[in-house]
Amino acid sequence: MSYALSTLWYDRQRYLPGVLAVGFSALLIALQCGLLLGLFSITSIPVDHTTADIWLGAPEVLSVDLGRPIREGTSLARLLSEPEIERVEIYLQGFSYWSKPDGGTELCMVIGSRLDENALGKVKELSKDLYLQLSEPGTIVIDESDLGRLGVKGVGDHAEVAGNRVRIVGLTTGLKSLAGPYVFCSINTARPLLRVFPDQITYVLGKCFNPKDAATVVSRLKENQNVSAFTSPEFSLRSRMHWLLKTKAGIALGYAAALGLMVGAVVTSQTLYSATAASLREFAVLRAMGIPRWRMQFMVMQQSLFVGIIGVGLALPAVHALAAVADYFGGRVELPIWLQSIAAIVTLTMALFSGLFALRSLRNVEPAALLR
Repeated sequence: MSYALSTLWYDRQRYLPGVLAVGFSALLIALQCGLLLGLFSITSIPVDHTTADIWLGAPEVLSVDLGRPIREGTSLARLLSEPEIERVEIYLQGFSYWSKPDGGTELCMVIGSRLDENALGKVKELSKDLYLQLSEPGTIVIDESDLGRLGVKGVGDHAEVAGNRVRIVGLTTGLKSLAGPYVFCSINTARPLLRVFPDQITYVLGKCFNPKDAATVVSRLKENQNVSAFTSPEFSLRSRMHWLLKTKAGIALGYAAALGLMVGAVVTSQTLYSATAASLREFAVLRAMGIPRWRMQFMVMQQSLFVGIIGVGLALPAVHALAAVADYFGGRVELPIWLQSIAAIVTLTMALFSGLFALRSLRNVEPAALLR
């Protein structure tokens, strides 16, 4: 192993293209998958940023933003009848139209929830001061990133949503929407904005005495074909997967990542092959000294492994730096440990296969080559 490392260091100019190719492949895989995860995590913000254990809605709900009206009394009673449920809460969500001062309109996502300290549907970004102000009828909160999109300047501005005059009383940060800007308000304010009847809601949220019982409750609720029931993690994943498959963005990013992996594999394999071929006289000397061929092949595989490890080691800090740049400009890149591990494993596997390709140059290594 020390000889393989010494060879890499001595011929570092020769192996550098392979290291950079491996690093580029790892960077591309991790960054593009992180962008994909970050993009579609936006679709599940109403689930991920609230504290409910269970979401109960209309039959066959595909995503949290595609809920349909259900009857309040019946749905509340259905969830409250479960012995594991501590408390329940109504929740309104749906698309509406925001009228801009210039006469244009913008599709927005209205979210109406309870606004007390322990409310299940209140997003965590709403401070106490904000949710107390939202108790006033006709008041809303939007994200600061959507000000220009909605044609308003900030707190205190008035606008119209579905023909109803509203006033902005606060701004959130980091709640940018994929389909339409989020408009947070109280239940009473949300009803006219969504034009639903007084006895209609979008979801019933439930809190269990023990959060581990949520899956058990959901499995019982699913026996009723007239409702959809999900745990919060399940509903979050369902919402993300719906948008992923609907927009085909995953296919495009996956194709680009696969292309980068292929380019990295070709460059790395050619680099290792050329480096091995250029060292045939050294390998011939080792063969003349009685070193078996399998030992030399093992050394080449060690070199390919080290090329992969060094490339991944250079790529991961670069990925985090580029993710920070994307966050600064309003993008969102998620880099969970499992994603970084998968990117590293895939890239190392590619480097090892490149090493196998490079073994071809050792087939004709014989001591007689020294006499030429």
